[in-house]
Amino acid sequence: MEMTRMDGQRLWNVLRVMGWGFAAVILLLPLVAMQFTREVNWGFGDFVVMGALLGGSGLVLELAAQQSTSLFYRFGATFAVAAAFLLVWVNLAVGFLGDEGNPANLMFLGVIAIAILGAIVARSRPAGMANAMLIAAGAQVLAGATGLAMGWASPGSEGVYEVVLGTGLFTPLWLLSAWLFRKAA
Repeated sequence: MEMTRMDGQRLWNVLRVMGWGFAAVILLLPLVAMQFTREVNWGFGDFVVMGALLGGSGLVLELAAQQSTSLFYRFGATFAVAAAFLLVWVNLAVGFLGDEGNPANLMFLGVIAIAILGAIVARSRPAGMANAMLIAAGAQVLAGATGLAMGWASPGSEGVYEVVLGTGLFTPLWLLSAWLFRKAA
C-alpha cells in the first residue's frame, strides 16, 4: 500500500510539472503564431485573460490535490476543471450559442456555478463531488436544449450543430469527472 501511495504521488508530481508547463506553452502559442500570421492577433488583454484562466485553473487543481491523495479524486478534479476552463474559453472565443456576444452563453456560467456550489456543499468529499458533477452534466444538457428551444442558438441546422456538438463534448467531461469522484468515494 505504501509503495502504491509513493508511486501515485510521484506520478501526480510529474503530471503537475507537465500541467504547468503545458499551460505556459498554451499561453505562448498565440505570441509565436502572431510572428508568422496575421490571423492571430492577440492584445495585452487577451494574454491577461488567458493567463488568468490558465493560472486559476492550475491553482484550483493544486487545491483539489490537497483534498485527497486518491488519483481518482485528482483526475476527477482535473476533468471538472478542464470542462469549466473549456466552457469559458469557447464562450469567450467563439460562443457556444451563436457568437461570443450572445448573452444566452451566460447560461453556461451557470453550469460552472452549479459545479462550484456543489463542491462547496459537498465540502470536497468525493461522493458529494460526484453528485455535483452529475448535476453539472444535467445542467449542461439543459442549457444547450434551452438555448436551442428558445431560438438563442444560430438559426437552422447550424444551431442544432452547435448544441449537439457542444453538449456532446462537454457533458462527457462532467460525467467522466463524476465517475472518477465516485471511484474515489
